[in-house]
Amino acid sequence: MGSSPLPQNTTLGGRASRREFLSQGWYFANEQTLLFGILLAITGNIFISISLNLQKYSHLRLTQQVIQKPCYRSKLWWCGIIFMGIGEIGNFAAYGFAPVMVVAPLGSVAVIGGAIIAVLFLKEHFSSQSILGGTVMLVGMFLLVTFAPHIIQKVTARTIQTDLVSWQFLIYMIVEIVAFCILLYFYKRKEAKHIVVLLTMVALLASLTIISVKAVAAMLTFSVKGNMQLTYPIFYLMLILMTSTCIFQVKFLNQAMEIYGSAQVIPLNYVLSTLSSILAGAMFYHEFQGAGFLSSFMSLFGCSLTFIGVSIISQNRSKEHLTTFYIDCEHIPGKKKSSAIQPDSNNPSYGSLYKESISLKTPTKE
Repeated sequence: MGSSPLPQNTTLGGRASRREFLSQGWYFANEQTLLFGILLAITGNIFISISLNLQKYSHLRLTQQVIQKPCYRSKLWWCGIIFMGIGEIGNFAAYGFAPVMVVAPLGSVAVIGGAIIAVLFLKEHFSSQSILGGTVMLVGMFLLVTFAPHIIQKVTARTIQTDLVSWQFLIYMIVEIVAFCILLYFYKRKEAKHIVVLLTMVALLASLTIISVKAVAAMLTFSVKGNMQLTYPIFYLMLILMTSTCIFQVKFLNQAMEIYGSAQVIPLNYVLSTLSSILAGAMFYHEFQGAGFLSSFMSLFGCSLTFIGVSIISQNRSKEHLTTFYIDCEHIPGKKKSSAIQPDSNNPSYGSLYKESISLKTPTKE
């Protein structure tokens, strides 16, 4: 029986290599390179989770001050920005050693790390439901990374130039630009600052960031190995695209952290950014080309599990923020009532539970 030629982007040599990959474990063929990329991504996402919580804590401290100061005058806020930069550099380097489908799902490390840090330092509650969500997320991440297509592909300046003018990528870019312009219009003109609007713009920018980051990292890697890629103009074009999209991502993400809590921003940002990253890798780098049905199905199933785990964590933690303690204005602890302070003389409770305030009015005998 004759064998058909393999496609250009072969997933570990096809189905036979997939079985050999599963039997021999994670690090088949490019074990050192893949492991190094995974470790870089995990470390980078840990720094990102620390960064987001530092920025949130900085905003909380600034709101408690009598004289309000801008966030850029806070040393703690700048520490968060520095940690964000270190984390993004780690993710940037990881894309030079591992495929997008392997690196992108590891963003769940930032979600889990952010939840743990919020419990330890921001005194947020971490219940059994959050543990369940974290477990589901880890299982999904393992399945996604294990069955994700491991593409052996040479990303050079010439291949990037060819992919930039491919019809599928041009259609993808047109749809993304139109969507971003619509969201930007509502953001600027209508002052729509909903969390979905802000983080969708972050995700759309992240899609371009993923493409440019992997391109720059791969061309730098080839240049270090002796195959010079820095003489091509496409390298500097991708470098400018990477820098500009990262700056605007930080802008929108920082604004979302000011308005909403880390429990809402981090999980939703992970879901949207992971989807955009997977789509960008599939459209530009053809990372699903040559992948079998089992590989594609298990990758999507693992991705769904990570989203379910993120939803469980975010739902549980958002419910805790809805818990409000009502205090009757006429019965503030440690204060004696000297005069009526309610605007409605017929209603003794203002912003409190009416029946509870009536019961509190009954004096107790010592």
